Amino acid sequence: MRENLRVAAYAVCVRDGQLLLARSPAPDGTPEWVLPGGGMEHGEDPYDTVRREVTEETGYRIKVTGLLGVDSHRLTVRRTDHHALRLVYEGEVVGGELRYEIGGSTDFAAWQDLDAVPGLNRIPLVDTALRLWRERPPHGRLEDPPVPSGMNDE
Repeated sequence: MRENLRVAAYAVCVRDGQLLLARSPAPDGTPEWVLPGGGMEHGEDPYDTVRREVTEETGYRIKVTGLLGVDSHRLTVRRTDHHALRLVYEGEVVGGELRYEIGGSTDFAAWQDLDAVPGLNRIPLVDTALRLWRERPPHGRLEDPPVPSGMNDE
């Protein structure tokens, strides 16, 4: 079985009761909401990754105000064992203007009311990150993380 490790960094940016999200097409083409962030480049510090990715996907510059935690999960798809290691930071917008990414992995960015997030079509990491933001576990890990959909699909 082929192994694939992807390390990524994401930001939870909350302002005035709203969460900053980006929109990305799911594998079937259906739009879904994601946290701004993404994969580390070789040799890049995850702190720099999250700041770069938020700017690329939303137009905003952020100040990283804390590390909320780490999310780690595996997904087996067609003879590939995918391991996603995701660092979740808290960020504060300090500059820039909201805009959409062109030619990237997302096509839209918006502030969403925190109360409306459960009704959005979103990836499970959004819920995990919001729990990390609300609960702030001292060890940076949720005791009972949600199981991602499609886990161990063949």
